[in-house]
Amino acid sequence: MARVTASIGSNIDRAHHVRTCLDALETTFGVLAISRVFESEPVGFEDGRNFYNLVVAFESDWPVGDLQAWCKRLEDANGRRKDSPKFSPRTLDIDLLTVGDLTGRHEGVELPRNEILHHAFVLLPMAELLPDARHPVLGERYASLWSRFDAEGQRLWPVDFTWAGRSISRAD
Repeated sequence: MARVTASIGSNIDRAHHVRTCLDALETTFGVLAISRVFESEPVGFEDGRNFYNLVVAFESDWPVGDLQAWCKRLEDANGRRKDSPKFSPRTLDIDLLTVGDLTGRHEGVELPRNEILHHAFVLLPMAELLPDARHPVLGERYASLWSRFDAEGQRLWPVDFTWAGRSISRAD
């Protein structure tokens, strides 16, 4: 079994799609570790709708290609359109960040995902959820990577969020 981390994002009916994604992840993979939910301004998008972003971790023995295919099917089931432009609003975006300590290209998926090191909406929830875990390539703790991260121009803030009858996130 490997620890899998994935980022979840939505800027269309955000709370609904994040909850639907968490439900599907829990049903399929079991116990989830879940970061706080952050609202973030869009990066690279012309449409100014803010996103909800978070990171989840779970255990799986699935091959990387099967994990990726499952994520894409869930996006599709939640109305994600394959023909929409890259930087357009989305109901659900699920990206594999890490699968155990795998590095490099595996079944068409680059691991660890490069966005961990470039986007505050990925690195901050990752650093909060798994502060002592280490980036598979750099070998540095996620908390250390976040402490040195330059988040200028990448505004995000925690929001109140409930799922499955419990609070998983509180605004500061």
